[in-house]
Amino acid sequence: MERVSLLIKNANVFNTYLKKFIPADVSVLNGKFYYIDRKQCTPFQADEVLDAKGRYMIPGLVDIHMHIESSMMTPGPFSECIAAYGVTTIVSEPHEMANVKGIRGILEMISAAKDAPVDIFYGIPSSVPSTNEELETTGGVIDCHAMKHLMEEKDVLCVGEVMNYREIIRENHLEIAKFLEYLREEHPGFVIEGHCPSLTDLDLAKFLYLGINGDHTEHTLEEVKQRIENGMFFEIQDKMLKPEILQYICENQLYEYCSFVTDDTMTDVLYEKGQLNYVVEKAVRAGFPLEQAIYCATYTPSQRMHLYDRGSIAPGKIADFLLLDDPAVFQPACVYKDGVQIFSREARKKTPSTYAFPKDFYDSVRLPAISLQDFQIPVHSDKSHVTVRVMEVHPDRTQTTEKLVSMPVKNHLLDWQDSGCLLAMVFERHGKNGNIGYGFITGSCLKSGTAATTYFHDHHNLFVAGDNPEDMFLAVKRIEELQGGFLTVKDGQILSELALPVCGILSEKNVKETAEDLKAVRQSLEELGYCHANPIMSLCTLGLPVSPALKLTDRGLVDVRQGKIVPLIC
Repeated sequence: MERVSLLIKNANVFNTYLKKFIPADVSVLNGKFYYIDRKQCTPFQADEVLDAKGRYMIPGLVDIHMHIESSMMTPGPFSECIAAYGVTTIVSEPHEMANVKGIRGILEMISAAKDAPVDIFYGIPSSVPSTNEELETTGGVIDCHAMKHLMEEKDVLCVGEVMNYREIIRENHLEIAKFLEYLREEHPGFVIEGHCPSLTDLDLAKFLYLGINGDHTEHTLEEVKQRIENGMFFEIQDKMLKPEILQYICENQLYEYCSFVTDDTMTDVLYEKGQLNYVVEKAVRAGFPLEQAIYCATYTPSQRMHLYDRGSIAPGKIADFLLLDDPAVFQPACVYKDGVQIFSREARKKTPSTYAFPKDFYDSVRLPAISLQDFQIPVHSDKSHVTVRVMEVHPDRTQTTEKLVSMPVKNHLLDWQDSGCLLAMVFERHGKNGNIGYGFITGSCLKSGTAATTYFHDHHNLFVAGDNPEDMFLAVKRIEELQGGFLTVKDGQILSELALPVCGILSEKNVKETAEDLKAVRQSLEELGYCHANPIMSLCTLGLPVSPALKLTDRGLVDVRQGKIVPLIC
């Protein structure tokens, strides 16, 4: 009688190639699937026998486009969390950490994932900074040489999302352009992820011509059609689960050319709803066929990343799987990685592994001496009123629009506090130049109080916005004391606080503690009047100079479409 490591009996096994469930017994040998016994009559001597009791057995979920830093957790606690959701493989793109610590930050994230219960692969950050040093100051820069160096890391699978999508299709001297040329000559076929919202027609063709053939961003139906018709792999995140998009994919049987991804999942959402399992379940509820949804969360993402050793339950494939009571409800009874259980509903959850980052990673918020005078904006004019450019926040998107607002001038200072706008400032915190960028926000944002954070895409300088300079000053000093974080203040009192001591963007606490702190910040923002589908993401992207239309960095106001700094006062 043959001996195997694990024998799973009485399971309804998802057959990837037929896209249907088939009753079978499944044996595992040395961490890989050995035999899928449809007759359920082959005797094995097993080290462990698992009676599935008719549960549904599907391959481990594979998320190929996501950012661990979006959870605001380090890789250890994050991986323990997603293991419980049946996610056994992820491809993370650490451009957030790279913007703070450059290639050292990436290598430390890779090291921090070594003992993770799931497989964590990485994409090479291709746009660090997201624009250039004239528009933003970052702590680190990833140039062509660094990208080549990262190619040597065995856990690196792809080039992360190319974000400066309009610049790269024009004549340029971008580091990523040099790297793409190197890949075409030395590594043809290497996976290259894209980020190209609204790019269509000839511009899209130019983007694809460079070898960038995947996209995960939010699109109209016409934009989705153009991508798939031109051979682009389309990655479906939560906000793209639109009826017309899903209908187009289903009617045209386009399952081979797409997969589900998460991109960004905040910790409170992660804790309360889930990760990739949540996106897949939501897609099924929206009408996406169940078997195809499993296929697009396991097999197609594996194929996209050339991970041919996983994504299906078949002989020789890595034994990553989960058992479900109901195949349409993605809440696993248990999860196995390489044939070893990493989660069970009945078992007590393990304490996440810890990883000590280098000392300077806990000392990354370096501000110059600041005073209340820094929260005043001088006007070099004798006019009684001036016209000011303001970022208008909208409730349903992270893109802003430019609004022109007339503000009075008193004693050569902007008298903005009755203008219906909040003062916004970005302090360069990487210890490079001490820049302070000034702007204003209005619209679906705070109506009163102050918010401050170092989790500020992608440069992660210190951002503060508020209606009171004293509260803003307090918020900045408290963030500096915490060495990074997210907080709200009103009337001299700190209302909510999330400490992010690792490079100013990550917490080392477990998912529950981090989620509770972040949820308190979210609720406080809403109580202060922030009206948005995701106030955390909205506020954190007010400094992202690749997302239209007007954003604020330490260099000042950026007109994203023109790609240049514009004056605050017109």
